[in-house]
Amino acid sequence: MNKIKYIFAYFCLSLLLIFNVGINTAFATGVYDLPVINAGEDVWVYDDADAISRATEGKLTSMLQDLAKDTGNEVRMVVINRLDYGQTIDSLATELFQTWYPTPESAKNQTLVVVDTLSNKGAIASGDGVSNLLTPEISESLVKETLPYSLKDLQYNQALISAGDRLVAVLSGQDDPGAPQVEEISIEGTFTTAEETDDRSATIWTIVLLVLATVIPMVTYFWYVGFPGN
Repeated sequence: MNKIKYIFAYFCLSLLLIFNVGINTAFATGVYDLPVINAGEDVWVYDDADAISRATEGKLTSMLQDLAKDTGNEVRMVVINRLDYGQTIDSLATELFQTWYPTPESAKNQTLVVVDTLSNKGAIASGDGVSNLLTPEISESLVKETLPYSLKDLQYNQALISAGDRLVAVLSGQDDPGAPQVEEISIEGTFTTAEETDDRSATIWTIVLLVLATVIPMVTYFWYVGFPGN
């Protein structure tokens, strides 16, 4: 009977592992799970994770369309649910960029932003034609400051809008508005610090020891000799 129970438990565990692996694989996203969007194509946002609202998608589409029309610089944004096994957000962005824009000419004025909602990380890949505007420093700031500012609170709509606003400004030749400013809240402590507590304790102990050092010999002396008048 026990042997049958062990076999049944092993069978259930195996099914659970297979089912879990199947689900994880199904939801993972690799380069070939995404459609190919060529340079010049009127597709600007691809939300594979259903993470942003239609209003946000419409706003991004409008601003990126205008950017392409006015400057020739194209920006596309991709949101995925999770990375494929062994892939990083940077490697996916690079591979996807090379797949969508395989030639130097097609890649020249392109910028691609990829966001993964599982790790809440983003990556940027761009062509040589925009490197004078979208510098490595600005790209790094976008990935490490602009996107994470909202991604840390799972605010995907705001994260992409903020990144879009900054990219549009930079790729239009305007001044870089920079990353969102993190407000530092300074709270003055009303409690004594550890050093102050230690100093105060040391002073008290010094006074106590001095008093004891003075009083104990006097009490001892009068104990043996007697108090005056006795």
